[in-house]
Amino acid sequence: MTRKTPRRLYWTRWSDDRLLELRLCDLGLRVEGTWLARCVRELYRDLEARGVRLRPHVWLSDEWFSPAGIAGIGVPFYLAHPRLIRLERVKMLEVEGGTRPECLRLLRHETGHAIQHAYRLERRRNWQHLFGLSSTRYPEYYRPNPASKRYVQHLRFWYAQSHPDEDFAETFAVWLKPRSNWRKRYAGWPALKKLEYVDDLMAEIGPGVPPVRSRVRVDSLPNLRQTLGEYYEARRERYRMDIPNTYDRDLRRLFSDDPKHRHHVAASTFLRRHRTEIRSRIAKWSGEYQATLDAVLADMISRCRELRLRVVGSERQVLSDFTVMLTVNVMQVLYGRGRRDWIAL
Repeated sequence: MTRKTPRRLYWTRWSDDRLLELRLCDLGLRVEGTWLARCVRELYRDLEARGVRLRPHVWLSDEWFSPAGIAGIGVPFYLAHPRLIRLERVKMLEVEGGTRPECLRLLRHETGHAIQHAYRLERRRNWQHLFGLSSTRYPEYYRPNPASKRYVQHLRFWYAQSHPDEDFAETFAVWLKPRSNWRKRYAGWPALKKLEYVDDLMAEIGPGVPPVRSRVRVDSLPNLRQTLGEYYEARRERYRMDIPNTYDRDLRRLFSDDPKHRHHVAASTFLRRHRTEIRSRIAKWSGEYQATLDAVLADMISRCRELRLRVVGSERQVLSDFTVMLTVNVMQVLYGRGRRDWIAL
């Protein structure tokens, strides 16, 4: 993966609006010659150091995934060029896998899936005993238990708890990471048995040739006909959170519609000014996607404008109180009521 892309990409200086009209298949991107290729090579070095023979093939697609029956990994196309990373940040407010550590974290997770597919691990009785049945239907929603010690913690949303396949992929990722010190980190946890199983299993099968060696590239970039605009419209809808529109009471507690405060800063203006800070804080504590939180904030800003609410008292205290209020609402929707939109990796 050292060869550089010879063609010049004509769209790199286009405006966002013009770029959104371009089809994904016309981007002309590939992994070779990008920083992604360096991450893949580092992944391969990690596998070599662990005595694992398999080297999952990697291709550009529209999301992170490893298809069933294929020992490979699809990676989001936007990671292959800085211009598209900038567009992703504009449209989604963050870039999943956009840094070397995060990219490697996701690659290790997807490698866990590729290993499972390559060696058909779900057929093993011990695997089923520890992780469950791979045939279990993927849930539309799942309610994680953040305090559970039966699962490793690797990706956000306590993703190992969503399905047996994800439990294995997360466990494998923790095992594969250099200097993860998993024996000490998970000492006393039931999850340690899963890590020890992976350690023994990889010593047994890792050096061998896997029975599944398909190099098929599912949903590869040249086959994706949707425009970037259509792609992001679907992404934003996918991450939408339906917080019940019952927060008027909370907003009235924090702000005021009393005419005597009409010369104070409008609550909508105040929230717009601190929108990025609020969104970042809540994303840090809840793990929710910033695009989701931004849509909720937009609704609240609009509602503050309709109610003609004003800021009363210390803006610093109001900012703190609002952040706490919204965090509580988000966490209740995410976990208290069992809602968690499934995001397939």
